[in-house]
Amino acid sequence: MSRLVSMTDMLNKAKEGQYAVGQFNINNLEWTQAVLTAAQENNSPVILGVSEGAGKYMGGPTVVAAMVNALLDSMDITVPVALHLDHGSSFASCKEAIDAGYSSVMIDGSHSPIDENIEITKEVVAYAHERGASVEAEVGTVGGEEDGVIGGVQYADLEECKRMVSEADIDALAAALGSVHGTYDGEPQLGFEEMAAISEATGAPLVLHGGSGIPEHQVKMAIERGHAKINVNTELQQQWTAAVREKLNTDDKVYDPRKVIKPGFDAIVKTTKETMDMFGSSNQA
Repeated sequence: MSRLVSMTDMLNKAKEGQYAVGQFNINNLEWTQAVLTAAQENNSPVILGVSEGAGKYMGGPTVVAAMVNALLDSMDITVPVALHLDHGSSFASCKEAIDAGYSSVMIDGSHSPIDENIEITKEVVAYAHERGASVEAEVGTVGGEEDGVIGGVQYADLEECKRMVSEADIDALAAALGSVHGTYDGEPQLGFEEMAAISEATGAPLVLHGGSGIPEHQVKMAIERGHAKINVNTELQQQWTAAVREKLNTDDKVYDPRKVIKPGFDAIVKTTKETMDMFGSSNQA
């Protein structure tokens, strides 16, 4: 039996408790072990995010779900863990993830007109909720590029957000308000007034995409304005790469892949734990 849980309870608790649960995107076995290690040591709920591209790289949703479930057992993970499809591009991709055992999905219809976005989201919600999975939807467009998903910043409209939550019955709302995937050019310019208005009008747990590189004071402000989930990917990739590169540059005799990537593993654990502390999710499991 799977130990995975949906995001619904953990995000509702986070919103009420004024902290955020981190979604940390995974890319392979060791990456998953590192994030789970950090969550268990920090006693923090956690969301394992998997983009469509990363899922294919790891062998497909069935392989990913089997790997994660096996690790939850072998590592004896006791904190709440959700396995979440990040930026699902279609009903079919969301269905495939749910059928494989993912406990949560994001349907990203943000590049379509709002009526189309709501309709495809309703289809995904109906399928997911019947099977105990949670659903995140996006209104507006998060900028930047992540794993082939490219977009320019388009702020979420308040009335469209209200419609999405009320008509589609989603569990979490990614309202695009100035954040971007990848790296920021200077300090992020987020729409904090809009955040507060959308949070108050919808009551839904909000999701902040592009969490890497946002200063701590802005993270705190976003949490105060209804964000219960913050996505982190780029920072882990940067820290992993820097640690592995340093190992290779300073030890020209190393060739065992386990020794090559161990510094990367340690960097992910350290960065994830620090991020959980910043988000306030440590000791909330």
